[in-house]
Amino acid sequence: MSPRTILLVEDNAHLLDAFTLLLEDSGYRVRPAATGSQAIHSVREASPDLILLDLGLPDMDGLEVVHAIKRDPRGARIPIVVLTGYALETDREACFAAGCAGYLTKPINSTQLLSVLPGFLAA
Repeated sequence: MSPRTILLVEDNAHLLDAFTLLLEDSGYRVRPAATGSQAIHSVREASPDLILLDLGLPDMDGLEVVHAIKRDPRGARIPIVVLTGYALETDREACFAAGCAGYLTKPINSTQLLSVLPGFLAA
């Protein structure tokens, strides 16, 4: 079975590198994106199995990215898990209302992240 592909959307280069290394070392294929527009393009180019999405992106709001991906037939069924430093309940509620499958807050330890991914990939 080929590795599952995760689109990792993170504008912080250090976090992008760290999460990429963690996920690849755990057997996932990672498609990195540093902006919302890159994420939307990546979904259109090659549909990933899961999207890990930061909300604070330089070019557009993370919820705008969610809406754009969910409107596209190629992205409508891809689970999106928000991985963000925004810990307000209103942010969490807005993400679920937009169609996200999960909401994780940073900082997150690697064991916790890796333990929840299979559940999102099975959905």
